[in-house]
Amino acid sequence: MKAISVKIITIFSVVFTILWVCGLFWTMKDQFTQGNTKEVVTVKSTNDEEDNQEAYQILALGDSLTRGTGDESGKGYVGVLVDELKAKTKQTIHVTNTAIKGQTSTQLVEQMKQPEIQRQVKQANVILLTIGGNDLFRGGEAIVNLSESETKKSESTYLQNINEVFTTIRQLNPDATVFHIGLYNPFIELDNPEQTSQIVRSWNNDSAEVAASFKKIVYVPTFDLFQLNVNDYLYNDHFHPNQEGYKLIAERAASLLTFQKEGQTNDNK
Repeated sequence: MKAISVKIITIFSVVFTILWVCGLFWTMKDQFTQGNTKEVVTVKSTNDEEDNQEAYQILALGDSLTRGTGDESGKGYVGVLVDELKAKTKQTIHVTNTAIKGQTSTQLVEQMKQPEIQRQVKQANVILLTIGGNDLFRGGEAIVNLSESETKKSESTYLQNINEVFTTIRQLNPDATVFHIGLYNPFIELDNPEQTSQIVRSWNNDSAEVAASFKKIVYVPTFDLFQLNVNDYLYNDHFHPNQEGYKLIAERAASLLTFQKEGQTNDNK
């Protein structure tokens, strides 16, 4: 009787896990595929001095992580980072967020060709970037079909694209500091956590190597921030950060930015 009960519980557990993974897949599919069309550039400012030419210009590029998807406050790491900077200076801070939910590195390459994006890059003091998650996880497909060969193929294309993005940024603006926010593993508590973590770490290491080949492009790791208690920092889609998760990312990025004195900014590298 006990053996039958254990068998029933095991079957229910397996079915529940399959249903949970399938639900997660479709939730992520929706999040990844929204916003693949061109979005209007949005601009935020810390005060009303929109015409202040001395303002500190922050440009945010990339995907849903830079868009702040999953943060119920609407700030995301970009908004929290700006709050951190406001506490350090009275200088006007302008933020332009051009990130698009679901954007891949290939789509970012195309976005970088837009005249308005290039204008924003030229004006920026700091550029924030998240990209690669949609390349790696392939619209959620990687959850149920984790293929090493497909991952390598995706990574090869991604590294070429990110190199092109960085090259374009440096051609347009040799001086802006670029912070490329790295990937974490949202699936660390699912099956095969060792395999998924190894893939994400390898992806991050290769991304960091590309960043290191350019002047003033800093790769900002996030893997360790989510590693121990990942579910505490994820939104209910089990992929995007929640408000606390974005706060962790913002605090790490903000630690690389310091204000030497009023009106003058120093970007630690």
